[in-house]
Amino acid sequence: MSVLVIGGTGTTGSRLAALLPGARVATRTPAAPGQVRFDWDVPATFEGALDGVHGVYLIPPVGVVDPAPVVESFLAQARLVRRVVLLSSSAVPESASGMGALPALVRTVPEWAVLRPSWFMQNFTGDHQVAAGVRDGEIVTATGDGRVGFVDAADIAAVAARALTDPVPHNTEHVITGPEALGYSDAAAIISDLTGRVVRHRSVGAEEMTERIARSVPRQFAALLAGLDEDIRAGAEDRVTTTVEDVTGRPARSFRAFYQDFLSRTPAA
Repeated sequence: MSVLVIGGTGTTGSRLAALLPGARVATRTPAAPGQVRFDWDVPATFEGALDGVHGVYLIPPVGVVDPAPVVESFLAQARLVRRVVLLSSSAVPESASGMGALPALVRTVPEWAVLRPSWFMQNFTGDHQVAAGVRDGEIVTATGDGRVGFVDAADIAAVAARALTDPVPHNTEHVITGPEALGYSDAAAIISDLTGRVVRHRSVGAEEMTERIARSVPRQFAALLAGLDEDIRAGAEDRVTTTVEDVTGRPARSFRAFYQDFLSRTPAA
């Protein structure tokens, strides 16, 4: 099956593309063989990216409160596509509009899967706001003592690869977590232990969190993200599944193992 990986240079997409030799990597700025231009804001790029494609890894547009109309338009053009694997989130319930409307759209395709991962371990590295907090020695969230089944993006990609290539379509939703649920204070303690540098977690209210996030994204989207923190505080993400092992045959990676590996690949300051 020829596969189009939307967001193919991103966190999960790049890892998935590495598992699927010959996959077509969709990106706004193609710069390498196998990459094709794709931009959710430019519908004229849809047709070329879909040419000859039979499977799609679908990452909806980032930072858009209601991506359903543009995703519906894209799927309407995907006439030859038999299988779609949607990257959603465990934090997004199904609904009539917004992100929650996307699973219903995907289920109109003959073969499908909806991936609903918990929060990424990669948020503690790179350019994410949590990662900036790690570097500053203080992670700030509105999650309180709520726990999260943080998951490695590589494990999400492994599940996606099977969902795209298994002979029998999955036609189901996969809630994907790591092997343990941790509070941000627990994660900070693990990072402190591995690095020898004190990292703490400070919880704030949703309004303050909205203001902090709105420094880098539109306020409406910042409020949505702060609301997800409040859901964590209330226990919405305090769960662990065996999806990674059930689908791939190997267990999900722990947060300690993930961060230890990250440190081993990071040049010393």
